[in-house]
Amino acid sequence: MELNRNHYLGIGMIVLLLGLQFRYVDSFQLTEDTTKFLAKRLKKETVVTQNPLAAIFRQNNPVAMKKTIRPPKWIGWSMISVGAVLVIQSLGMKKPG
Repeated sequence: MELNRNHYLGIGMIVLLLGLQFRYVDSFQLTEDTTKFLAKRLKKETVVTQNPLAAIFRQNNPVAMKKTIRPPKWIGWSMISVGAVLVIQSLGMKKPG
């Protein structure tokens, strides 16, 4: 399948908006189910949490804690840049049809 103008515009907008989301949000806290899934897939016995009270209440199951992910700032800027380039390139392409 050949990518046309609409595909480039759609992909560019999605990447651009994801980049803005990464710049706007400081950290993401995963749910307990997602943390368990990652611990199982990455073969880790325990998952470190930022909340010390969670360790007190879940002493028997340390994998059930929530994990916090803090993406670096440069990821947001790079996604914004790539998305903007794709959007501008799509505007310069020939219309499909």
